[in-house]
Amino acid sequence: MKERELRLALVCYGGISLAVYMHGITKEIWRLARASRAFHDGAPTGGSSEAIYRKLLEELETAGGVRLRVMPDIIAGASAGGINGIFLAQAIETGQSLEPLTEMWLENADVEKLLDPDARPARRITKFWAAPLVWMAARHPGDTVERTVAPVAREEVRQKLSHFIRSRWFEPPFGGAIFTAMILDAFDAMEAADRGPPLLPEGHPLDLFVTVTDFEGHPQSLNLNSPPQVVETEHRLSIGFTARGRDAGGGGRAFADPAELVFAARATASFPGAFPPFTVRELDKVLEERKRPWPTRDAFLAHALPRHWARGMADDAILIDGSVLANAPFAQAIGALRNRPSRREVDRRFVYIDPKPGRRSVRLNRQGAAEEDAGGESTALPGFFRTIFGALSDIPREQPIRDNLDAIDRHSSRIRRMVRILNALRPGIEAEVESTIGGLLFLDRPTPARLSSWRAKAQQRAANSAGFAFPAYGHLKLSGIVEDLAALLFDLSGEESPLMRESYRQALWSHVRAIGADRLTEDVGPNSPPVTFFRTHDLSFRIRRLRFLARRLAETLEVESQAGDEVIQKMHDAIYQAIAHYTECEGHDFYDGAIRQAAGEVPNDPATALDAIARARGLNERDQTADLMLAEALAALPKAERRVMLLSYLGFPFYDIATLPLLQGHAADEYDPVKVDRISPEDCSAIRAGGAEATLKGIEFNNFGAFFSRAYRENDYLWGRLHGVERLLDIVNSAVPAASRLSEDAVRAYRRAAFMAILDEEEQRLPHVADLIATLREEIVGRTGGAVSDDDDTGAGRRLP
Repeated sequence: MKERELRLALVCYGGISLAVYMHGITKEIWRLARASRAFHDGAPTGGSSEAIYRKLLEELETAGGVRLRVMPDIIAGASAGGINGIFLAQAIETGQSLEPLTEMWLENADVEKLLDPDARPARRITKFWAAPLVWMAARHPGDTVERTVAPVAREEVRQKLSHFIRSRWFEPPFGGAIFTAMILDAFDAMEAADRGPPLLPEGHPLDLFVTVTDFEGHPQSLNLNSPPQVVETEHRLSIGFTARGRDAGGGGRAFADPAELVFAARATASFPGAFPPFTVRELDKVLEERKRPWPTRDAFLAHALPRHWARGMADDAILIDGSVLANAPFAQAIGALRNRPSRREVDRRFVYIDPKPGRRSVRLNRQGAAEEDAGGESTALPGFFRTIFGALSDIPREQPIRDNLDAIDRHSSRIRRMVRILNALRPGIEAEVESTIGGLLFLDRPTPARLSSWRAKAQQRAANSAGFAFPAYGHLKLSGIVEDLAALLFDLSGEESPLMRESYRQALWSHVRAIGADRLTEDVGPNSPPVTFFRTHDLSFRIRRLRFLARRLAETLEVESQAGDEVIQKMHDAIYQAIAHYTECEGHDFYDGAIRQAAGEVPNDPATALDAIARARGLNERDQTADLMLAEALAALPKAERRVMLLSYLGFPFYDIATLPLLQGHAADEYDPVKVDRISPEDCSAIRAGGAEATLKGIEFNNFGAFFSRAYRENDYLWGRLHGVERLLDIVNSAVPAASRLSEDAVRAYRRAAFMAILDEEEQRLPHVADLIATLREEIVGRTGGAVSDDDDTGAGRRLP
């Protein structure tokens, strides 16, 4: 049985009131992850679409021979996408439920609930002069409401639109503290509901990023040749959260203090003009009113607002919507690809959720106002206000993602080249290792002492065999080690200045040159200063070697083996326990106050700081522990399979010399190219063609539409689930080899079953769209259950048993 992981890196765009639609999509991602976890645990699965995902995974295993695990492990979002991403990350890491959020979105994402009390029109005559504007917007024959809103909801929308227009002007109508309190209530509701198991395996990281805009900006120092230093104002902020998949002191897995998540959600969704800018004082006030502690406040603010915190101004930072400058935060998600453990073959997907592709967040021109030429192109130049406001709002947030996709493609190209190189080198490297070690490799039990001796011999043989290539490889390794140590010591010192950061680098490099660790030649000896330095400080090499071994295990023994599952699992566990033994040295919390004190003296005494780091890590002792773990697991393997793993482990220095320059000194733990998928209304036509225009209500009123009607929100939430399940079924099916995929007819059958299951589940919860649900049942049967015309792209399906 071939095992494979479908890893999802989600990038969630902004969309104002289309946040409700995105909740429907992220809820389906959560349900897919729950179904995958239950499938692998052999546990019962929930109903609705969750049961359909479970059936799909089971059929891919039984009919296609692929056991697939779905893992959403990287999430990046802005604005409305940021809020949904934060809730999804909390549910994935802790096992909490997203179900309580649905009613809160439907009930609270309403203009009447969001309006600040001071902004509500107190009397009927309030802003009597705004009455003509109300009439123009929603009271004259053929107005937007009459054209786009169902008759049963028109009066509700008109009344709320009237209140909204007659609320205070020149100040944001929505209440910031109200919004903050709503988000806090949402996390409390998730905490109070029944929870299941975490949705990622033990020890697997989860990374979350949300973008924020610093309105006033913060000074950022840049080092130049001349002048030596300049200061620029930086407005971009990215707030990151990382979980390492470990139990939080016996209380289950925790992601972050809810107050920190509320901070990030409120800040990223502070849409200019609608909500007031967010400040820490607003959150402090809400927490104080509820007598709710925030024990991690100072540490979080130092992490989220480091420049402001260093100047004692974190409380006064003014934060607005993250989509102003970064509506598609691919860069943060791409950065998180480094150092991710790979247990088996990985299909890495970047899935970006765009609820309104091709539509502006705020349209400043009336559609059809400009004259068009014969070819349908507008001939009128944009006017003064449209030019100014377009430059300030639409253009920055609506830039295409071509640069991000090019970066992903370059990453994938490097991976493909590296895999080809590894496969080509393997026979020669295995012959070199056999020649170096001799018959002892196969005839004797691999004890820890022997494993250590063989490893040292193989590393020396690799260095001597590399010739002139070794000095280049060695300098690349040395540079990575020194730069990582400089960054670690600088962070531990608490310093902020770029000039001081450079002084740390220079001090460490001076020390390295003084001890001769940079004197790398093709005949470097086992006790030379460079090798001694590597033996003492090269943490990254040890982790790369073990992850390479894990990859080899996944490619070979976990696919086909004469040994029992218990023996293979023992090998798997030994590798990952050894990895964890090293990776615990990577976190800043591993280092105590004495090392931090030594870090502060690096510019004057780098040797003491390096010695303190070396003693704390104790890499030689960790090597002995890792050898013991691996030797016991290797000894349990049959001889032929032990040979495969030993040749990979001992041969890694040869592979590393060949591939590290290709990867520019960075580790690559997922050895598979990255693919990109989109989820949007434009990509979903299995039920109804026409994209957002034909399905979503939240796109009205410059994408504020869903704030004006419960019926609008029910509509968009339902379509979010339907579109989400349609695309996710396609993505899951495409994650297995082509020969193992289900036919298009089978996929249509799964879609039909999932659509009907969602409608059955939501029918009682969504009374305001009962007519839509009835219509959708007919459309689903018409497009997936009977004969179809040649121009229908969905085809006919079969019923699931």
